[in-house]
Amino acid sequence: MITCQRCQTENLDGSQYCDECGAALSGPQAQAAARTPDDDGHASPVTAPPAEASAFDAHAHAPERSRRGTVETPSITNAQAQAPAPVSLLGQTPDAPRKVQEKAQESGPRRLEDSAARRGAGGTPHAKLVIHRGRSVGKEFPLCEEESHIGRWDADGGIFPDVDLDSDDPEAKVSRRHARITRRGGQYYIEDLGSTNGTFVNRGRRLLPGDRQNLRDGDEVIVGKTFLKFHLLN
Repeated sequence: MITCQRCQTENLDGSQYCDECGAALSGPQAQAAARTPDDDGHASPVTAPPAEASAFDAHAHAPERSRRGTVETPSITNAQAQAPAPVSLLGQTPDAPRKVQEKAQESGPRRLEDSAARRGAGGTPHAKLVIHRGRSVGKEFPLCEEESHIGRWDADGGIFPDVDLDSDDPEAKVSRRHARITRRGGQYYIEDLGSTNGTFVNRGRRLLPGDRQNLRDGDEVIVGKTFLKFHLLN
């Protein structure tokens, strides 16, 4: 098993990305996420902070930083108490929690807009995946790039797959970075990216991570518990 240095989740051997948070499990990115110098100059494991940390998160750790230093925080006078509230360390105003909440409420529409923009930026689709079982039967995912990723959308982890099955996978059986379809010289291939629940073509054997399988028009692709049909458009 491979332990994710960001969230400590156990992943299958051969996995390239963490099934829980989507972080890389090998290479420079994983090494950078694994260790960082602390206040004493020693390297220690850390985890990435939330993308939308508010000003109150910074103030929450102020007592700890005060204990480490040698200067105590002076008491607040009446004049200081009546002064306007200063801007926080993160450049945010005290109404930051409300802004974060408004941003979360807008994430749904923005997510749809971002997906549409990515599809349009890739040009004319050359193939597509169509869900052919379950509650989303008939839903299509056009493939416009030379490489198309299958997975689940995760804004915090910076994961925006070309085939986003997040809303079609209520049991979360599809990994955030699950599989990849590649077009090379007119030929199509699919490979598993170290997913938890596997990738299958025409209900054959489970693909090993990084093992490319030839993909033809009409082939059935199963990722987790989602059944898809692969179709050429040219």
